[in-house]
Amino acid sequence: MDKNIPQKFESLSELHKVFGLKKPLHPLVSFINIKDIKINPDELSPTMMLNFYKVAYKTDLCSQARYGQNYYDFGEGGLVFTAPNQVFESPNNKANSGYLLFFHPDLLLSYPLAKKIKEYGFFSYTTNEALHLSEKEKETILSVFTIIEEELNNRIDDFSQDVMIAQIELLLSYSNRFYKRQFITRKAVNHSLLEKFEETLNDYFNNSALLEQGIPTVNFLAEKLNISPSYLSDVLRSLTGQSTQQHIHHKLSNLAKEKLSVSSLSISEIAYELGFEHPQSFSKFFKKMTKRTPLEFRESFN
Repeated sequence: MDKNIPQKFESLSELHKVFGLKKPLHPLVSFINIKDIKINPDELSPTMMLNFYKVAYKTDLCSQARYGQNYYDFGEGGLVFTAPNQVFESPNNKANSGYLLFFHPDLLLSYPLAKKIKEYGFFSYTTNEALHLSEKEKETILSVFTIIEEELNNRIDDFSQDVMIAQIELLLSYSNRFYKRQFITRKAVNHSLLEKFEETLNDYFNNSALLEQGIPTVNFLAEKLNISPSYLSDVLRSLTGQSTQQHIHHKLSNLAKEKLSVSSLSISEIAYELGFEHPQSFSKFFKKMTKRTPLEFRESFN
């Protein structure tokens, strides 16, 4: 096995085998107590990739995950979410305690959750952006896990899939609510992130990067700040009401207004300086942002 290549698991049965567990009770859903995992290091690469969703609750998450200057809201463990085909670190035998919930996308077929699940941005967050739970929140999450586990162990019948999906959706709804709380309780840390974001964006627009590299992407800015694109947008939206993309467009629009009002550059030259490949693309963007064409805006100053 090439240790440099993420080990991919197509089925829950494959995963259970490597984890030293019995076959899953359901082909598309699995609930595992981390303490039951018995991994043979020779059978596992340092990183892995799953063909299904993972929700991990770990009681010692706060001792492992890091955010900013080791800032945490609570010490009752937390949740980490992984979407299919994302690469993450493999577990080890030093074992944390907690639980793992896996479910295959096929489980959701024909249910509204199949589409809705893509709206939960936290499936794209990294480990250091985990959801840290209060004692009360922990009880709520574990109560949902208990129902899922009981459903798997005792009652696989015609209603099992409906109950299972209802519980998964409830779990995700609670997680969404608790993340909103986390954005509020981390306001000081998040304001610091906002300041760093604005500084990074200003630096980019104030040097030659715009001309040389074009309009900055959300991924580029998130990478500069060492956080995931989804988490950056969600934090910015919680503080300002605008996503990362909207911030970029707002900054670009203001710079365009400045150049149109105080410079004698042509529309094409301004478009080029702002990182647009074609003047038509700039004109379309500017009209969308201001309801006026660049020429109409410039003429309003004459």
